[in-house]
Amino acid sequence: MTDQDPRATQARAWALQQLALGDAQWAPASADASFRRYFRLSCGAQSWVIMDAPPEREATAPFVQIAELLHQAGLNAPRVLAQDAARGFLLLTDLGQHTFLQALKQGEADAEVLMQAAIDALIQWQRASRAEVLPPYDAALLQRELDLFNDWYVERHLKTTLSPQQRQTLQGIHHLLIDSALAQPQVFVHRDYMPRNLMISAPLPGILDFQDAVYGPITYDVISLFRDAFWSWPPPQIQRWLGDYHQRARAAGLPIDADFNAFVRACDWMGIQRHLKVIGIFARINYRDGKPHYLADVPRFIGYVRSVAASYPELAPLIQLFDELDMHA
Repeated sequence: MTDQDPRATQARAWALQQLALGDAQWAPASADASFRRYFRLSCGAQSWVIMDAPPEREATAPFVQIAELLHQAGLNAPRVLAQDAARGFLLLTDLGQHTFLQALKQGEADAEVLMQAAIDALIQWQRASRAEVLPPYDAALLQRELDLFNDWYVERHLKTTLSPQQRQTLQGIHHLLIDSALAQPQVFVHRDYMPRNLMISAPLPGILDFQDAVYGPITYDVISLFRDAFWSWPPPQIQRWLGDYHQRARAAGLPIDADFNAFVRACDWMGIQRHLKVIGIFARINYRDGKPHYLADVPRFIGYVRSVAASYPELAPLIQLFDELDMHA
């Protein structure tokens, strides 16, 4: 840490003051796709995490609110020990240093154990849902997310302007996806529920990166978990886990469609909405925020869209559009 990073210097001094420590080890913990970043403060066997969220870019209030909702649901999320909203600092409990994604990549954990724990926690989170507590995942928000694909990937990254016919095709797909999302039962939605944001912690899983949670479609988090941004599972494995979730969610009294095939269709269409959004976001992160490495995972999402859309005649125009844009997995 140097004088060239005054926010880190301020955050460290603030955290030491909150903990009544004279000194402690300080190191980057992680950074995400937003303007937030995290540091770990260590003293002996104890450690804490400090969130640095520049207030002109990111608000800390949603994180504090949703952390409390997760705790009320009996889930393992960081506890907020101190906060300075004016400067954008939070002092948090430390859930550990290993994400599910890291454990999977390094072969250090049983994927079945991790994913079953993630399913159980997700159902617990959804069972705690209450209307009018979190912002609605409404048509306007779904549309703004879908627009990222054209604005940032097609126009900025591919340097292409859609023809009137192509624009009409894309708008038609948008209407189908939004209508499907809004027709679903509405629950608490983490909105980025995937192995990168789940921690090896006791109890499993520790849950992170929940500050953008909303009240929305019941399939959003479950399809985010299985069609991950950074890790690909074999389709039969995804189908089996969807079956596990469907059976246990119904047993828990969640209002999901009793028809498994209808449930899978809703998951698939919700996934395509998310995939189109993420393709746009990864391009935006590159061009606006100077973080180019996310673009390397775009082909994974192109593959998701193509493979899923191929199963639904209504979505065939989307595959044709991808062909015209030379978008291949």
